[in-house]
Amino acid sequence: MSTRSFPAGDRHVASPRRSSPSPLPASALSRRRFLKQAALAGGAIAVPGLIPASALGRDGAVPPSERIIMAGIGLGGRGGHDLGWMMPEKDVQFVAICDPQKARRENIKRIIDNRYGNHDCAMYSDLREFLALRTDIDGVLIATGDRWHALAATLAMRAGKDVYSEKPSAMTIAEGRAVVETARRHRRVYQTGTQRLSEGNFTFANELLRLGYLGKVHTVRAHIAPWDAAEMRHDWLPAEPLPPKDVCDWDQWLGPCPWRPYNSQYVRGGWRGHYDFHTSCIGEWGAHTFAQCQVAIAAADTSPIEYQYVNNDSGDGMVTRFANGIRMILNRGGWQGTAGGWKGSCGVCYEGTEGWVSVADGYSKCEVSNPAWLAEQNKLVRDYMERTQRPMSHVRDLLNCIKSRRQPIANPSMMHHSMTTVHAANICMWLKRDMKFDPVREEFINDADANRLRSRAMRDPWIV
Repeated sequence: MSTRSFPAGDRHVASPRRSSPSPLPASALSRRRFLKQAALAGGAIAVPGLIPASALGRDGAVPPSERIIMAGIGLGGRGGHDLGWMMPEKDVQFVAICDPQKARRENIKRIIDNRYGNHDCAMYSDLREFLALRTDIDGVLIATGDRWHALAATLAMRAGKDVYSEKPSAMTIAEGRAVVETARRHRRVYQTGTQRLSEGNFTFANELLRLGYLGKVHTVRAHIAPWDAAEMRHDWLPAEPLPPKDVCDWDQWLGPCPWRPYNSQYVRGGWRGHYDFHTSCIGEWGAHTFAQCQVAIAAADTSPIEYQYVNNDSGDGMVTRFANGIRMILNRGGWQGTAGGWKGSCGVCYEGTEGWVSVADGYSKCEVSNPAWLAEQNKLVRDYMERTQRPMSHVRDLLNCIKSRRQPIANPSMMHHSMTTVHAANICMWLKRDMKFDPVREEFINDADANRLRSRAMRDPWIV
């Protein structure tokens, strides 16, 4: 695929796409050299002249030179969903899966091979080996558990890969900062999986706010998950016999987390709710909804400056305040109030002096204080797409940006600052006191205990 550039005013500079394949065996190299020499000698050997139409980009196919070569890292349930979302894109080809669990590797290989009608998908269990060997891969889909998101993204970008990472995309403020700096240093395209930033209903709500329909906005509300708690477990599950390394590479599965005995519940999803693995009920949905709210109020590159502790186990009702005076309130479950509410998952509500808008997953249309606004939804979304050149497809936004080298809507900075809000809210709940935060210096004001929680020790060699 040809190298492209973008306007000089953008911060990220275009970098060449990789097109060299993995190292070929000596026999293949010898055959290639032989054919080349024969051709130079006068074409003594006839080479078939039939070229598939797909190789030329005919019949709607994308020629190989324009395809984005992708691989998966840690694809389970959510990752399988993302894979099914990406593979129908005509300019994408998945060629490999890296996962420490054999059953998952083989499942994803079956899905990919069935899609392309071949047996070509390669399998890897060691992330370092995978990144070192597959220099032909342009981008990776990362859908591991929370503990691996930032580390896998950082290692992949250092290896020259562009990244789509599921959320919550960082375990700590320090990890988020590392993702930002790595993407900048290595000139990589990075999209985090806050896909509601690329969905019509949520975009319409953001546009109502941006265009002044709501008047002066004073409050936004963000949904946090109605399960688990902000305070997470610090104990270990009982030890079970360690499976063969090929079945589950336990060291790889743990990654940067402290060592502990193997327990099958962890690898079946039982890691949630444990401090070393999870970002709590606040991070579970707040990774989505905080990003949605912060983009809406033009605070994608900052975080709240105040966090007010609430005496419960979840953070429900916590009030945070941005430097511009807008409050963001954390609400658990199906919140209902005088200014609308939500009945689905990952809801947001924006309240202003002239009205409000509320939306969540599964809504056929937003709830609004003025029903007349709904007639303008299609126009406002179309205008947004024309103004920003963003599609209503989170995956398509990533793929377009891989080609143009523009940063996606859910870029590293947006991810980092909304995840910083998640981490600061968690720390507020853990220390059980109000917090003041400096989003420029990325530190809590006059609170050494809180500042120590901005990072965690990472187990060698899994260090950002």
